[in-house]
Parts: sequence; C-alpha cells; structure tokens
Amino acid sequence: MIKNKSLAVKLMLIFSSATVAVFLVIFGFNYATARKIIERNTRTQAELIVQSAVFRIEGVLRPVMTSVGSLAGFMSEGVPAQDRILRMLRDTVANTPEIFGSAAAFEPYNYLPGRKFFAPYCYRDGGKFRNSWLDGSDYEYFLQDWYQIPVELEKPVWSEPYYDEGGGNILMATYSFPFRNPVLKARVDGVVTADVSLERLTRIVSGIKILKTGYAVLVSKSGTFVTHPNTQLIMNESVFSLAEAAGNAPLRELGRRMIAGETGFSLINTATHGSCWVYYAPIPANGWSIALFFPRGELMADISRLNRETMFLSALGLLVLVFVILCISRSITRPLAAMSAAAELIGSGDFDAPVPAPETEDEIGRLAGTLRYMQNELKEHIRRLTETTAAKQRFESELNIARDIQLSFLPKLFPPFPDNHHFDIYALIQSAKEVGGDLYDFQMLDEDHVFFVIGDVTGKGVPAALFMAVTKTLLKVTATKNVSPEQVLAEVNDDLSEGNEKAMFVTTFIGTLNIRTGDIIYSNGGHNTPLVIRADGTASYLEPLEGMVVGVMKGMTFRKATLKLNPGDMLFLYTDGVTEATGPGNELYGEARLLADLQGVSARPIKEIVHGVLGRLIAFSNGDQADDITMLLLKYYGPEHPREIERTNNILR
Repeated sequence: MIKNKSLAVKLMLIFSSATVAVFLVIFGFNYATARKIIERNTRTQAELIVQSAVFRIEGVLRPVMTSVGSLAGFMSEGVPAQDRILRMLRDTVANTPEIFGSAAAFEPYNYLPGRKFFAPYCYRDGGKFRNSWLDGSDYEYFLQDWYQIPVELEKPVWSEPYYDEGGGNILMATYSFPFRNPVLKARVDGVVTADVSLERLTRIVSGIKILKTGYAVLVSKSGTFVTHPNTQLIMNESVFSLAEAAGNAPLRELGRRMIAGETGFSLINTATHGSCWVYYAPIPANGWSIALFFPRGELMADISRLNRETMFLSALGLLVLVFVILCISRSITRPLAAMSAAAELIGSGDFDAPVPAPETEDEIGRLAGTLRYMQNELKEHIRRLTETTAAKQRFESELNIARDIQLSFLPKLFPPFPDNHHFDIYALIQSAKEVGGDLYDFQMLDEDHVFFVIGDVTGKGVPAALFMAVTKTLLKVTATKNVSPEQVLAEVNDDLSEGNEKAMFVTTFIGTLNIRTGDIIYSNGGHNTPLVIRADGTASYLEPLEGMVVGVMKGMTFRKATLKLNPGDMLFLYTDGVTEATGPGNELYGEARLLADLQGVSARPIKEIVHGVLGRLIAFSNGDQADDITMLLLKYYGPEHPREIERTNNILR
C-alpha cells in the first residue's frame, strides 16, 4: 500500500503518475490534431489533383465531342453525297488527333431507297486515312449499342470502353451523336460516331503520383475499371465485382456514389493497400469517375514515426524526471528522517539527542530550527519541573513535619485521665490538607474542674497551623488563671488581634466542667453550637449563644452560659467540617443529619460514637473531604458512677 511507503517513494509515484497523465493527454491531443490536419491537407491535395486530372481529361474529350457535334450538324443539313460524307469523315479524323475513326451510319433504307445499309467509316492506319464500310451482311450496325442507345435516347452518348479487336487493338470508347435530316423526315436518320483511343486518358490517370504506394483509377459509368495500377483489372473487373468478392460494403457504397456522379472523401479498406482515404469526382464530359487512393498508413507514417520518437524521448525524460524527483525527495526527506529520529529520542527522554542543524531558510530549515528550540525549551522545562518537584517535595516534607508538630500540640492519648472516674473525653482531628487550622484541647484546672476547647482557624496550611498553635497556647495559659470562659475568650481575643495584620481569626467553643456537680460554664466565640446527648439516648442542640469570632478586633466581649450534665450525659463539640461536608449534588451533611446520627448512641463508647460519625461523613462525601473535621465528645459519669463500671461493661460486651 502506498500509505506505508516512504515519503520519497510517494513523491516519486505521485509526480510520475501526474507527469504521465499530463503527457498522455498532450500526446493524445497532438495526435488527434495532427491526424485532422493531415486529413484536411490530404483532401485539399486530392481535390487539386483531381481537378487537374479532370481538366486534362476534359481537354481530350471535349474536342472530340465538338467535332462529332459539328459532323452531326452537317448531316442534318440535308442528304449529302457519298463523296462528301467520306470527305467530311476524313476531315473529322484528320483534324482531331484524339479521334481514331469516325462513321456516319444511316437508318436502313434511309440514305438510298434501294440500299438497306449505309455506314461509311474513316479511320487512321499508321500515317494514312482509310475508308471502309460497316454495312456488311455479317455486321448489322443498327443493332449495336453505339447506334441504338443514342437513337433511343435521341441524344449523344459515350459507350462503355472496349477493346477494338481487329482495328487498332487498343482500348477505345465511342462517342455517338444522333442526327435528323429534315428532308428525310424521320425521328432519327442516323448516328455519327467517333472512336477515341483511351491511351491518353490512361496516361493522364496513370501519371498521377500519390505518395509512394497511392494510386488513381478511372471507372466508367458502369463502374468498370478503365485505368488501374493492376492492369489485370482493366476491363475485367469493376468496383462492384471487387466489393462483392471481398465482401466490402464500404467499397460497394463508394462505387455507387462514383457512378452516381457524386464527389466525396471517405475512408475504406482495400485488399491491396489496407485502409485508404479516397477522394472521388465525376468527369462531366462522359459521366465517368476518377478516384484517388491515399494509403492511410503511408499518410500517417511520418506522424507515427514522430509519435514513436516522442514516446521514446518521453520515456527517457520520465526516467530522468524520476531520478530528479528521487534526488529532490531524498534531499527533503533525509533531514526530515533525521529530525524524526531526533524527535523520537527526545520523546523517549533523551533531551541531548542530536538535532540536524538548519542549513537552509526554507520550511525544512525552519522546522529544524523549531525542533532545536523545542528541544531546548523541553530541557529547560524539565529542569524547572525537576527543581519545582524537588521544591514541592521539600515543601511537602516540611508540611508533614509541620503537621506532626501541629498534632504534637494536641492531646493524643485517650483516655487522657485514666485515674479520673467522673468523666471521659475523646477527640479526633482529620485535616483536609497536610496542615489544618482546627484545634481541640482539654486540661484539668484543679481537682474538680476540667477545661475543654474546640476551635477552627480561618484558612488552611502553615499560617492556619501557626495561628492555631498560638491560639491553643493562649487559651491554655489564660484558662489556668481561674477566670470564667467569657473572660478567657476576651483576653485571648485581645492577644490575637494585637498585630494581626492578616486579619486571621478563630471560631472557638470553650467550657469548664465541674466533675463533682456536672455543671458546665461555657462561652462561644462564633463557633458551631454543640449538642448534648442525654443518658436516655436523646440528643439536642444547645441554646445558641451568640458571640464574635476571636482575634479580629481588640476589646470584644463575650457571654457565658451554663449547662447541667447528669450522669451518663455527653456533650458533643465539632467544627464546620462536619456539618458542611458535601455529598452528591453538593448537598450538605447538615445539622439535622448530625442530630439524627447522634440519637440513641448514649450507650456506646465515646470513641465508637466519634468514629461512627466520621465513617458516615466519609460515606456521605464519597471520601472527598473539603474541610478539616474535628470532633470532641465529653461524657460525664457523675460523682457516684465511676467510669470503671462502664469500662467493665464494655469489656463484657
């Protein structure tokens, strides 16, 4: 298949095919045009030759016809004496060289009442003129065609050609002219004739030279050959007999047109010369026809030879063209192949692969320059990408370190207070990025109070982590001052807002649990409202406690509220990464779904409750976490219900 061939082969095939197609079209057009020109010139030449021949033949026949006509006129003036008739016949023969002999034949008993036949005849005999009589008892002249036909037609006629055996033994034709003597008062009183030798006509026609093998023929009114290069056909064959023998219908049609006196130019096949162009025209004097035969092969010989030479030169030129195309194609495809190999090496990662240098200013040169530019750009891009990747890896490593440091700030051991049987606490943080801004913390302020906090710093990444670390530290330090939660938030807010040029802030919920009474004093800095899960399994949100986010503006005040936990009650704290988790169709997890998930879980271990919520969040968001998720669950056991009892029950379950 050509599509699998090289570009050089494709170019060679395409250009060669196009060249051959163009050449064949031009060659065919030239051949057809040349043939038309030759045919037109042949016809013109034939017309001139035939006109000349007809003129010369007419020059032979017309004087004969004039002399015989004059003789007939003489015979019509009266009944001349025998001597005068003989003298007139002699003068007619003598004055007209083309006439071999002349006769004056009268109707029987018309010249002399007692004489049936009267037909004196004068003819040439060498250089002399002799008289004879055609009225012998063995030759009834009035029954001959030369006599009867003009008498019946009452007009002069030429006879068919014939051999005058016993006379001149030459090919002759007789021109017969009827006359009517007013004295005799007959329809036709006789016929005067002139026997004409056809030798001169034969010489005229035979003298016509047509190419090397062409020829001319003269046929009579019946189509009989009067002249022909093949003398065997003269007076023995006709156009129709040859056509019948050869089964040549076009030749038969040609003969029909010739004896009909038509002029034409046609192409026929002959037995001796093959295909021939034939021009034919009548001879007005006697109604015969002359035809010129131009062998088509001979006519087209020059153009055929020219065509062969043209074909040879064209084939030679085509070979040269193919060689040139191959050279040009290779000069084009060689650098392309080198560039293709270089492109493959570059594509495989070898950016130092040699690329051909641009040697020209054409498309190939520009392509080589472009490939070199692409190679350099790729090398530079790969270099920058390598550096960027290394930097990113270093950054990711640093982020992981920062994440570890961040997590190290948060309590990770649970239960955090294994010796305290009045409460338990469990917390979990899962960052959306390597370093998040959520935080949780708890600590014992004294033997009866535990401080807990959950928060969410705006933004993500290292800045949020640093802000979270500062916030956690400030909250922890401030909470140890034995002040109420709203005062803790107020002091931390003032500290964070100091020099906070990036206007970062944190939402936070803090509280203090009296492990003896179950009372909680809490304050909210713009954070999500926690839920309380009662020991009977019911869960509900706390009454909203409005408060500003922490760290935005110095001097802000916060409110506090109280909550009573009974033994077995729990307080669930979370960040917005829980309720704003998105599921299919960007649907939010929402507070209602969280509330429903926490109904009836009071009997479960607090760790199981937190991880249960986390599992449902992951399933809801199909693992696509968009924000940090932080949860803290505080369970109060009361002063009379040590936690060991539940632990023992959990172990037993």
